[in-house]
Amino acid sequence: MSKEATATEPDAVPAEPAVEPAALRAGKDGGLGWGLKTVVALTSLVLIAPTAVVIPMSFSGGTTFAFPPKDWSLRWYESFFTSEAWMRALLTSVQLALLVAVTATVLGGAAAFGLNRAGFPGRGAIRSLVMAPLIVPSIVVAVSIYGVFLRWHLTGTPIGFVIGHTVMALPFVVTVMLTSLSGYDRTLDTAAATLGATPLTTFLRITVPLIAPGVMSGFAFAFVYSLDEVVIALFLQSPDITTLPVKMYNSITLEIDPTIAAASSLMVVATSFVLLIPQFVRRKRSTR
Repeated sequence: MSKEATATEPDAVPAEPAVEPAALRAGKDGGLGWGLKTVVALTSLVLIAPTAVVIPMSFSGGTTFAFPPKDWSLRWYESFFTSEAWMRALLTSVQLALLVAVTATVLGGAAAFGLNRAGFPGRGAIRSLVMAPLIVPSIVVAVSIYGVFLRWHLTGTPIGFVIGHTVMALPFVVTVMLTSLSGYDRTLDTAAATLGATPLTTFLRITVPLIAPGVMSGFAFAFVYSLDEVVIALFLQSPDITTLPVKMYNSITLEIDPTIAAASSLMVVATSFVLLIPQFVRRKRSTR
C-alpha cells in the first residue's frame, strides 16, 4: 500500500465511554435514592413509635400510664385474662372475625373469579362498587349501615356485625384474589379438561392449590380487619355483644384502666402473627 493511501486513511475513532445508568448515578450522588430511604425511614418510625411505647407500658407495675415504667410487672396481663368482661369481649371478637373471614373469603373469591374470567359489560363499574368501602370514609359507611340495620332490626345482633364487617373486608379479599388470579395459567384448566377432569375437579385439585396463598392472605386480611374494626362496632354494639376494640375504646374514654395497654399489646402480636402466616406458607411453597 502506498504512503499516500496510508496518509489519507482516517484516524481510528476512539471508543465512546459507556453511559452510566441513571439509577446508578442517582444512587451515587444520593439524590432520589436517599430521599426515598429517608421518607421510608420516617414513615416506619411514625408507625412503629406507638407500638414501641404501648408494649413497655403494658409491663408497668404502676396504677396509671407511665413511660418508661418505673416498676415492671405482669399485673395488667393478669387483670386482662382474669376479667370476665375483657375475656368476653375477646371471645366475641374472635368468633365474629372468624365468621367474617370465612364469609368474606367465599364471597370475595367468587367476585374475584367473576371479575377475572367473565367478560361482561359493566365489569369495571362492579369492581369500583366492590372497592367503594376503601374510598368512602368509615364513619359514613357506619352511619349508613346503622340507619339501614335499624329498619331491619339487625343492630346489636351477630348477623348485623358479620354483614357490616364483611362489606368492609370484601375489598381486601377481592384485591388479593385478583392479584393471585392474574398470574394463574389458564392452560392448566384446558390440560385438565383434555384429560377428563370435570370443572369441579379442576377447581378443587388444580386451581385452589395454586392460588392457596392468595386465599390465605384474603382470609387473614378479613380476619384482622374484623378483629380491629371499631367504628362500625360502636354503632352496632349492644350490652350483650361488645367487641374487644369497643371495650378498649370505652376503657380509654370512660375510665383510666391500664389493662388496655396489655390488651393493645396482645392485639398487635395477634394481628402481626395472623398476617405473617401467609408469608411463611408462600415462602415454604417457593422453597419447595
